[in-house]
Amino acid sequence: MNNILIIGAGRSSTFLIDYLIAFAEQNNFTITLADADVELAKAKCRNSKIATAIKFNVDDENLRQTLISNATIVVSMLPAHMHVSVANDCVSLKRHLVTASYVSAGMKALDEEAKKNGVILLNEVGLDPGIDHMSAMKIIHDLNKKGAHISSFKSFCGGLVAPESNDNPWGYKFSWNPRNVILAGQSTAQYLENGNLKLVPYNRIFATASSIEVEGYGCFDAYPNRDSLSYIVPYELENIQTMLRGTLRQHNYCKAWNVFVQLGICDDSYKTDARKLTYRNLIDSFLPESDLSTEEKLRMYCEADQTCIEMLHFTGILSNEPINQSNVSPAEILQSLLEERWKLLPQDKDMIVMVHQFVYSINGEEKTLQSSLVVKGDDSVYTSMAKTVGLPAAIAVKNILTGKIKLTGVHIPILPAVYEPILEELSKLGIVFQEQFLND
Repeated sequence: MNNILIIGAGRSSTFLIDYLIAFAEQNNFTITLADADVELAKAKCRNSKIATAIKFNVDDENLRQTLISNATIVVSMLPAHMHVSVANDCVSLKRHLVTASYVSAGMKALDEEAKKNGVILLNEVGLDPGIDHMSAMKIIHDLNKKGAHISSFKSFCGGLVAPESNDNPWGYKFSWNPRNVILAGQSTAQYLENGNLKLVPYNRIFATASSIEVEGYGCFDAYPNRDSLSYIVPYELENIQTMLRGTLRQHNYCKAWNVFVQLGICDDSYKTDARKLTYRNLIDSFLPESDLSTEEKLRMYCEADQTCIEMLHFTGILSNEPINQSNVSPAEILQSLLEERWKLLPQDKDMIVMVHQFVYSINGEEKTLQSSLVVKGDDSVYTSMAKTVGLPAAIAVKNILTGKIKLTGVHIPILPAVYEPILEELSKLGIVFQEQFLND
């Protein structure tokens, strides 16, 4: 009997839990679902006889180690900064671990000990990171086998709202951690373009967004993510001239969000007392004193055009509504406001869009291949975000326990032995990329 410990029953865990419950009986699995909100965990277990909900506190070392020692494999759906304590316990207790988060320095440091203890710490096996790695590596390996030379690789992904549920000018609603959206782009992005290093600081990230078109869905804003260079070697693209990974948003989102960046309202580094302020007062506090209206100052100092002004009005950030919050950062004020304005309604559908663009030459001919994925959610619980984050992780868990994945140490899903069976099963579940040549 293999016991799967899932830590975290939040937004992205729904499909993960359902998938593992569905395959539990035939594979002799049992499931323990641990979360700070035990009622939420019970609800996610859906009255299954093979799933048990447990109240959990990641800082309770005794409880954490007891639960891990009773498991065969652990799936951590915790915030990324909480993974390492779980990973340390997994290694020392000789238990496998799966996460959907980026490999941190602390996680990477466990590689040798994990190999010594015969366990795998498989990270970045969600959507982005996850499906992006697997789908890209499949194409890269296929092109390498054909003798192609890849000169450019660009990859973008965005969690958006489906067109049929898009009722706001931003084209955005929260389907994952709102805090991460508010703080997005705050580290300098670095990537390679035509053989040259490009560095884009936070104050220019959203101002320099490009445009990507997906057939049937129109044009999207695309801005670069943190460190694209770190994937050149893992992706086996040492001779690449252009390497860029980024995020997608609906058209006009980036120029409007750039107003927030220029104001400084996404700053989470200090606290203020906003009990006597309205939202309009808050915006004015970031702008020079003058007789101009707030809107006129935004146009002058933040290059906000009429579209941006209308989008800001939609959020309520220019309203005279009192804030009534103390000891909060500007970012926290913005987040609490947007959580109301950008809330997924029960019937709303979100949408994942992922695009890879490869420029390569073969037999003296240059080709541009675009591979795109669009997945829509069912409703505000069974979201495309939960589906595309949870299912790859769940399939990875099953494949580790059934012996399809036999690696040890710290890994991401870039090896055929890992990504091929996951992509194959995802395709059967409707997660399929469409390919087209842009220069034919």
